Amino acid sequence: MNTTPKSWESIEEDTMKDLYLCFSLDERFYAFEVRYLTEILALPAITTIPGTAPFLKGVINIRGKIIPIMDVRLRFDMPFLPYHERTCVLLVELDGNPLGLVVDKVNDVVKIPPENIDLAPKIGESKSSRFIYATGRVGDTVKILINLDRLLTQEENLMLQELPGT
Repeated sequence: MNTTPKSWESIEEDTMKDLYLCFSLDERFYAFEVRYLTEILALPAITTIPGTAPFLKGVINIRGKIIPIMDVRLRFDMPFLPYHERTCVLLVELDGNPLGLVVDKVNDVVKIPPENIDLAPKIGESKSSRFIYATGRVGDTVKILINLDRLLTQEENLMLQELPGT
C-alpha cells in the first residue's frame, strides 16, 4: 500500500480533470478545458493595432503585461456583435503565450466525462470546423468542444509574438 501523499500539482490536475468552461456565442454553447483558463475579465479597453487580421481586436494591458485579444465570433466567421454588459475576455495560455478571447458571455463550468464526449463529424470544409473537435453531452444540452491549440495557425501565433509590447 502506497502511503505517499499526492503532490499539490497532481491534486490540482485531478480536480480539473474533465472540467470545461462553457461560453455562448449567439445561442450556441461552446466549451474548452478549464486547464487553459487563467482568468475571466470584464471587457477592458482594447488598443487596436493596424494591419492585423480582423479577428484580432488588438491588445490589452493587464498588470503591466500586454496581451493580444481575439474576438472568437469573428474567428468562427460569425457576424460582429456590438459588445454589451455580458461580453467578457477569457484569458488563456496557449503554448506558454497568453491570449484573450472575447466571448458573448460565460455560462458555467461543467464536468464532461469522456463517455459523454463524441468526436465531431467532419461537416464540410468551413474554416471554423478546424476548431471543433467534439461535442459534449451535459444533461439535455450539447456543448461544442473547441480545440484552443488550433485557434491560431503557426504563422498567426508568430505574428502575435511580434506585436509591440508582447
